[in-house]
Amino acid sequence: MPAPLSVIIPTLNAAEALPETAEALLSGASGGLIRELVISDGGSEDETASIARELGAVLMEGPASRGGQLARGAAAAKGEWLLLLHADTHPAEGWDAAARAHMAHHPDKAGWLHLRFRAVGLVPRIVETGANLRSRLLGLPYGDQGLLIRKELLSEIGGIPDLPLMEDVALARRLKGRLRPIGAKALTSADRYLRDGWARRVTRNLGTLARYLAGADPARLKQRYDKK
Repeated sequence: MPAPLSVIIPTLNAAEALPETAEALLSGASGGLIRELVISDGGSEDETASIARELGAVLMEGPASRGGQLARGAAAAKGEWLLLLHADTHPAEGWDAAARAHMAHHPDKAGWLHLRFRAVGLVPRIVETGANLRSRLLGLPYGDQGLLIRKELLSEIGGIPDLPLMEDVALARRLKGRLRPIGAKALTSADRYLRDGWARRVTRNLGTLARYLAGADPARLKQRYDKK
């Protein structure tokens, strides 16, 4: 029987991040969980494509739009289950066992991982605690937490919205009532927070979320987000 899981990673100039992320997935590959790694690239100008080929990944190429890239990757995936994962997010030790348990006992739900920043100090712990509470209480996990979902369920809810920003929130809203934590951690990069400052980055993220929920155009939000 083929391995059940396809890992989908949208990329844009992710050559530096990909090798460590692939290494974090090794236990799932060697344990017969991962069927394939699908890299859905949005026009990288670095060595992302070469690294994807070296990793033996399925390489999809097309316009840059994280929602569209994820949708293309999901359409090409052969696994019964999908793990949507950012290029700089590493599933922590034990993730594969947690994923297997979710797949066996909760096929009608999508699963998210608890956020953990790869950074030391009190502030990262406070921010990640808030993110995990948002995920649990509001049902709004972000893309940097990963999302484990059965391909059939993804099709049932209408697939992944082709949005340049907030595709993770749009997808979570489509999955309302059908999301649960799988009991594993997602170790994600804190580079943007360290560069911009934790308070400033959190404020920007919350402001962008509020404007999106109020009906703002995701394309315009992306332009504003990139300018800042």
